Amino acid sequence: MDIQKFYQMIKGKSVSFCGIGGSNLPLAVSFAKKGAAVTARDKRPEEKLGESAEQLKSAGVKLRCGEDYLKNLDEEIIFRTPAMRYTLPELDAARARGAVVTSEMEMFFETCPCRIFAVTGSDGKTTTTTVISKILESAGKKVHLGGNIGEPLLPRVEQVGPEDAAVAELSSFQLISMRRSPDVAVVTNVTPNHLDVHKDMQEYIDAKRNIILHQNAFGRAVLNADNEVTASFARDVRGQCLLFSRRHPVEHGAYMDKNGQIYFVNGPDKTRVMHASDIRIPGKHNIENYLAAICAVWGYAKIDEIVGVAKSFAGVEHRNELVREFEGVQYFNDSIGTTPSRTISGALSLFDKRILLIAGGYDKNIPFDPLGPVIADKVKTLVLIGQTADKIEQSVVSSPNYKPENLKIFHAQSLEEAVDLCRREAVSGDVVSLSPACASFGMFPNYETRGERFREIVNALK
Repeated sequence: MDIQKFYQMIKGKSVSFCGIGGSNLPLAVSFAKKGAAVTARDKRPEEKLGESAEQLKSAGVKLRCGEDYLKNLDEEIIFRTPAMRYTLPELDAARARGAVVTSEMEMFFETCPCRIFAVTGSDGKTTTTTVISKILESAGKKVHLGGNIGEPLLPRVEQVGPEDAAVAELSSFQLISMRRSPDVAVVTNVTPNHLDVHKDMQEYIDAKRNIILHQNAFGRAVLNADNEVTASFARDVRGQCLLFSRRHPVEHGAYMDKNGQIYFVNGPDKTRVMHASDIRIPGKHNIENYLAAICAVWGYAKIDEIVGVAKSFAGVEHRNELVREFEGVQYFNDSIGTTPSRTISGALSLFDKRILLIAGGYDKNIPFDPLGPVIADKVKTLVLIGQTADKIEQSVVSSPNYKPENLKIFHAQSLEEAVDLCRREAVSGDVVSLSPACASFGMFPNYETRGERFREIVNALK
């Protein structure tokens, strides 16, 4: 659908935005300017919305805030925020009476005039999305980066040209209601995550699968051959299916051999791309991210453009980011470590010595069983914070390889106390990493705020 026709269609219509946050706030203002009768709804009281409330009201948007914010949800078009359950009774009732229930990302997919590259996965999607965007920029494309990363895309769709490239990171919450898929779809991996919101693991998997289900025969799907769930998606691919593997060769896609050489293969054709050591950001998981990105951009960028980004890109902040070396101790910010699998493949795989680890946070009902043995093997001092502290400790002390003499375990009431404990325990040459294996809620609004606070604390050490 042409975006101008869409804006003509909504003129005079009643539109509700449920959840005033990252994507819905600019959309509500934009839609009001386009002539829609806009209501913005949020569970928080108006005084907690701060400048956002004033911005909305000055644009002519009606506010409905507080616990009953979904009462009388009778607008013709309803935009849900990604964090809102798609199956809420109020949304089901709205659909039953004929209302349009959609989201920012769904409408962007409907109106975007250019090729869309999109990435999802339990881990690695932000880095992979960023790498793809940088490679396409290096190839001379005008790139529009958004979705679950950066700015919302729909408010910018009028500036998107047909020869541009849109690159989006998509969460399971965005994908669960999608009925369109991108031209190039990447699934980095699928491991247990967000089970506090999804009714079960199958619903989470099915949400991720949506990124490829609605592709046509001209689409490209990029799947992780080393992840059992992701690899199983291949049977649903209608177009080109490219696999990537860090462990073994593939027939179509990208892989790393035992010597660290990275190749792209398409049947009998085999092309060397680079060596794994050309990738500036550390960690085996980042090799996988580059393998996925190579598959996504193959044919849209040259090898030297791919290698140039690999050699120059230092990584996304909050992802094993070196904050500072103080008193001979290196402090790393890996606040993006919001799941056990991400902490295992990230902070706990990077160093050839036992580290000091700060972990714990919000409980998303994800099992910590796989994390305990790795901590017992890779960590010398463990400082636990947040709701999950006891669960993580139990996973460690019940591990068969746990030895109390090799691992000290502390509990802290705050991030400041955790850093202070690490400073007292660390000696010159040590590594301290914040890689919580949990979400930040309860202590911080998001992982970025948690990482920024960690940076502030570390940089203030004297």
